[in-house]
Amino acid sequence: MSGKKEYIYMLRLCERLSNGGAWTDEDDKAAFDHFERLREMNAGGSLILAGRTQTKDSETFGLVIFEAADDNEAEYIMKSDPAVAGGVMKSELFPYKVALMRGVKD
Repeated sequence: MSGKKEYIYMLRLCERLSNGGAWTDEDDKAAFDHFERLREMNAGGSLILAGRTQTKDSETFGLVIFEAADDNEAEYIMKSDPAVAGGVMKSELFPYKVALMRGVKD
């Protein structure tokens, strides 16, 4: 891991979609762009982990664990996530520290 700080943000679908509303073309594009951005973060080395629960109800959520220089950069990364910026997902940011990870000796 680099000298940067670790953060996690939780994602949940916006109320309209979590209540069974129909996805629009704009929603689909925001979700696609969200995934592409995570792929770019992974290729660039700042992404530690990203994924989502496999449920399809109002309890469904996703997590993005990543590195950033500071709180301001972390907040910018979260808020500029295309799914968040596009209103498809709500997000909440937390400082985080990975304690153990498969394949990494402590």
